[in-house]
Amino acid sequence: MYTLVKAPGIPDDLYERVYDFCKKLLTLPKPYCTIGLHYARQLKLERTIPGILYQRMVSAEQSLKNDSFPYQEKVFMFADPYLLSDAVCRAVVTEIKAARTSQCIRSCMIYVVEHVLREGLKDHCDFRTLQAILQEKPLDMIEHCFQQVVAAIEHAGRDMSAECNQYVEELEKIYSALLSTSSSKKDEEEATAERSPGIPLPNPNISFHLWTDEDQLWKELVLFIRPQSQSGEEDSLSQELDSFEIQDFDCCEQARFSVLSTDSGIERDLPMPGDEVPEAEPRLQRKGGIKKRASTLDCLSLLQTGSNGQGTKPAGKLHRKCGGSIMEPIAQMKRLHTARVLVLGDDRVLARLVQAYYSLRKRESRRAYLTPRLKVQFYYVPVMEEQPSSCPMEEYALPDMTQPCELSAYLGRVDPWYESNINTLCHMIPKLATMPSSPSKNSVSDLFIIDVIAYYVRLGLQPIFFQVYAVKLFFKNAVLEPAEDIFLIQLHVTLEEFDPTRDNLLMKKKTGVEVPGADVTLMYKKVLLSNREKEETVSLRSTGLVMKAIPSDETEDLVCLNVNIAEVLKTSNLSGRSYSLVTNKIRTRNINMQSTEQRSFAVCLDKDSRRVYRNVIGIEVSPCLEPSYCLQKTRDRRTSLPGDEDVGLAKYLPKSLLLPINTFAGIIQ
Repeated sequence: MYTLVKAPGIPDDLYERVYDFCKKLLTLPKPYCTIGLHYARQLKLERTIPGILYQRMVSAEQSLKNDSFPYQEKVFMFADPYLLSDAVCRAVVTEIKAARTSQCIRSCMIYVVEHVLREGLKDHCDFRTLQAILQEKPLDMIEHCFQQVVAAIEHAGRDMSAECNQYVEELEKIYSALLSTSSSKKDEEEATAERSPGIPLPNPNISFHLWTDEDQLWKELVLFIRPQSQSGEEDSLSQELDSFEIQDFDCCEQARFSVLSTDSGIERDLPMPGDEVPEAEPRLQRKGGIKKRASTLDCLSLLQTGSNGQGTKPAGKLHRKCGGSIMEPIAQMKRLHTARVLVLGDDRVLARLVQAYYSLRKRESRRAYLTPRLKVQFYYVPVMEEQPSSCPMEEYALPDMTQPCELSAYLGRVDPWYESNINTLCHMIPKLATMPSSPSKNSVSDLFIIDVIAYYVRLGLQPIFFQVYAVKLFFKNAVLEPAEDIFLIQLHVTLEEFDPTRDNLLMKKKTGVEVPGADVTLMYKKVLLSNREKEETVSLRSTGLVMKAIPSDETEDLVCLNVNIAEVLKTSNLSGRSYSLVTNKIRTRNINMQSTEQRSFAVCLDKDSRRVYRNVIGIEVSPCLEPSYCLQKTRDRRTSLPGDEDVGLAKYLPKSLLLPINTFAGIIQ
């Protein structure tokens, strides 16, 4: 499919063979039928209107202004400077700058005109002459020709019942007008001698960002749909962003205070223009009214759209959700902007992404600003330079279970295209960054990293959804308020440093052996394959535990936490009393852990040493709730009876927060 979009002059029999193959995929289960239907529609559209796929891709990716196709796309590449070295960042930025040499507006417009006329007119188009003519034209004439070509394509796309001959006739008129304004034949022959017969496909518009600000993703998305030239000064934009936190949501929560009014409401009581009003009395002014709020159904539609189009609440099945409709539903509002957010790094950068995504969803649930205007898709390219520093470990902790790129390894197991195209970049990008630069490295034809990323963001359309988990931490110091955080991949609990002065001396005297660990109580809901939950309570002595949200084996791809608990078992033999360490495994969605002897633990989230909580004596872990669901449930609670759950519009919203990561094929069954 990528070749069919890029290459001109594809034979009709090849189109038919690929189209028949896509139709055969419709008889297979998901994701085969979803992908087959999407590409069958694209092939049919391309055969009816030759050149439309290339035109739409380039026009959207390069943000070429036109009245007929106003869609825009952009790739936002984020990297954490704490995880990637300067050499890797420089290597990526160098390729992005080199790719921009073929992305000027003039060149992209010429590429679209050349490709469409060549595809639409076939043998009736002298391609070398057309290239020479377009190179001579000034920018205003090229833009006028580009507008005519896009208008002809989109008019034919809206009226699919019209004859293809009408579309070809429009292209012939544009081609004839270009020939009539060309220079002499001699100049054309001299120009065509140096022209290449190929038409490149420009790389998408990519911006590189070092993740230094927690709200950086939100700000970049706002600037994308409201550039500086359209939104005015930067100060006014920042003021509007700050106002998002206090508008709308607080208005519905806070009480209204009465204000004494001196307006009688009678028109004759208003002062005449010539009358003098004492300065002590305020002039009668019309205050700004309350902005009309959107209807309840419109708000519900926006909240559903912002929740990755999941629609109603999931049925509670344990199997992972993947895929989705590639085409937007007709009933939904058309969003003209698409932001493709791509992150580079190991699992720790995904933890930062999920925090930014959660903050974004909280903002949108209060006031939907980006949701009706922007589609956001997430992509992940693993990059690992060295073994990341693990969380604080101690002598009796669990064996090292840290894999730097667990999520990408899982994606590679379920999607072979992701494994062969994206996971290979994990160690390749750092190697390319350390290689000496060559004279041809800045040429467009040698851009390896950007070419693979462009292939990924263009054809990676099948999302796989990952459950986000919320954790509440209770500290040993009762003065401190409990902390709340979220994690995506792993939660690691280890017993803090062993201190003999605090240990139980009576136990030492009796046993003569220092028994590690602390007595804890676990309360959890054990999940079963029958989708039933069984509440259990266990008391044991443990040195720590690890909660994994990413399955290590795709044969048991269940949306739950795999908890590995390091339990200390006391044993007695002829040589005296001793202990042994065993690992217990449970599967759950909700779990509470409490230290019964006030021994504190260290909790590390998502393998990031920057996110370590110390002096913790209790934790509560549960699936993170979608902010829009929480807000709507709060509103519905005012009119519902005590004890009612998911009444009103809340029952139509997804309950859990899921992070979608785009892949090529989704989960291959």
